[in-house]
Amino acid sequence: MPATARREVLTDLIATPGHSALKAARETRGYSLEELSLTCGLSIQEIADIESGRDTDSSKLRRIAVALQLPEDAVIGAAAMAPPESRIA
Repeated sequence: MPATARREVLTDLIATPGHSALKAARETRGYSLEELSLTCGLSIQEIADIESGRDTDSSKLRRIAVALQLPEDAVIGAAAMAPPESRIA
């Protein structure tokens, strides 16, 4: 985990205007897209698609949850709550 990381778990998954809950969690934990990509083994584009709600593959969400040390259910739930317009490809 990056040295700038904070350890809040539940508050990490609250979306803010212009940020998805997963992006907020990643940034709170101190990860750039590149760092998370290296940590969880997903491409930067895959992570960006997940953060924007365009991809909700549960196996990818689990990998992100493990990398960010967050409960899998919370990460999967946060992805499911993405605004419907962001899920349109």
